[in-house]
Amino acid sequence: MDRDQDARTPDVGEAFVAALADRGLDYFFGNAGTDFPAVIEAFARFAAEGRKCAMPITVPHENTAMGMAYGYYAVTGRPQAVMVHTTPGTANAVLGLMNAARQNVPILLMAGRTPITEDGQRGSRNRVIQWAQESFDQASMLREYVKWDYELRSGSQIDDVIDRAWQIAMSEPRGPIYLSLPREVLAQPASPRPAPGPRAAATPTRPDAAAIAHAAELIAAAKFPVIVTTTVGRYREAVPLLAKLADAFAIPVVMNWARFMNLPTEHAMHLGFAPEKVVPQADLVIALDTDVPWTPATEKPGADVKVVHIGADPLYAAYPMRSFRADLAIAADPALALKDLHEALAAKVKSGDAGVAARREKVAALRKAMLADRAALLAKAKVARPLSPAFVTDCVNTIKDSDTILVNESPVVQDFLRFDTPGQFFSASPVGGLGWGLGTALGVKLAARDKTVITCCGDGAYIFGNPTSAHFVSRAHDLPTLTVIYNNRMWAAVSRATKSMYPNGFAAKSNQAPLTHLEPTPDYEKVVTASGGHGEQVDSPDDLMPALQRALKIVREEKRQAVVNVLTQGV
Repeated sequence: MDRDQDARTPDVGEAFVAALADRGLDYFFGNAGTDFPAVIEAFARFAAEGRKCAMPITVPHENTAMGMAYGYYAVTGRPQAVMVHTTPGTANAVLGLMNAARQNVPILLMAGRTPITEDGQRGSRNRVIQWAQESFDQASMLREYVKWDYELRSGSQIDDVIDRAWQIAMSEPRGPIYLSLPREVLAQPASPRPAPGPRAAATPTRPDAAAIAHAAELIAAAKFPVIVTTTVGRYREAVPLLAKLADAFAIPVVMNWARFMNLPTEHAMHLGFAPEKVVPQADLVIALDTDVPWTPATEKPGADVKVVHIGADPLYAAYPMRSFRADLAIAADPALALKDLHEALAAKVKSGDAGVAARREKVAALRKAMLADRAALLAKAKVARPLSPAFVTDCVNTIKDSDTILVNESPVVQDFLRFDTPGQFFSASPVGGLGWGLGTALGVKLAARDKTVITCCGDGAYIFGNPTSAHFVSRAHDLPTLTVIYNNRMWAAVSRATKSMYPNGFAAKSNQAPLTHLEPTPDYEKVVTASGGHGEQVDSPDDLMPALQRALKIVREEKRQAVVNVLTQGV
């Protein structure tokens, strides 16, 4: 076969790109390797022939690529594709995959597979690295964190495989999948492709009517029921339903490590972000879409308190150990559960109920005290040196507007953020896989180019975020964002953990406990300038707002990315 004929012969790589296009994928985030030739050729052919397909985006690091797919889905609700290079690329993508898995984010993660054959086929091994790269079970390094994994074995499977991947990823509880693509299979001549048929994801789970009735009885009988949530805001339609339920029956809501905007911050029933102050007062706890409703070592409900869990997977079956009490666990789409629960309660609790009125007064008093405590904390924070994270957060809150989306991977103090609309706030996965924020912010901006995107990250998270890769992508694809670094020059979480276990130990008494400090601090603000961005460092309270305003003006008006490196307090 001559080269011209070879270039005209469709292969499985082309069928693969076509299958993604047929399913409506918008972007293909790629960190390419020697396993990509058929895919690269397919994208080039589609471009030359003017055929529509997912836009390929070159991403220089897998962590950035995974974050971009995460952020794009967070805004649009549509999963995207990431492809990495065989085993090394898969290894680099695992951290992002863990973050996505624990946040139930569907990502179609794919990797080439080192050529199986040593000779004799188009796609057989022709590079020295291809012997050492092969593993006995490529997917084994990430199987625990995907809902499904598969290796493409025949080009005739391509449409069925893509459909199954999408169906499983998008069925509740949602999550990522992994598909490996051998180079020889991608290089095979393509079989005729049938027209894609309907392959719907599973419909959301409706709550059991008897379980909802039981939950309503428990709430109606309680004097001080409390809702604890962490991620219900990922179901955007659930947020107004939660707000309506909480208001109608005076049920306070407290967040534990909120990773979404779960309830408008000015809502009368919003009792902040410290369950340890609220949960011990409850005589009923409703754990609504939260993996950790309280921390047993530091706070927990009373022994006679009933506990109800509600969520798509209320027992978090993927967690090896999670032993929170559960008198009732309702597996259901949270929005459907909230709607049904409201209807059931309305039939039991009449307008003007004395218990509801008394509870409303109590919550109002608790909220008033909470706001007073915040004001006192902020007054001290405004004059603190080095800068307090609370003050930095208040300044970030001041510069943002209703068209801003905040991506958080930092010591942000959520008490000082104000949000009223779902989708305005996304925070890092509980896995703690640092480096999530920079890539996620790019994905958010890609999905919402008309929005201002601000990323708040710690200095450690900035390092793990592969900033050279992130800033490259920002410049290459016109995705200007503002990054605010909370630079405390240490692993503060590590230091706090050590002091909590050894409060009077040698590390607590040390000026610099081993393995916790990141000094001398680099000039992080200079990294962005290599990609045409604006960067500056701030260490004075008086300089912070002007610096943030300058940076935001550059992002909005000049369409350039900016970084403000803020030197903050340590532990």
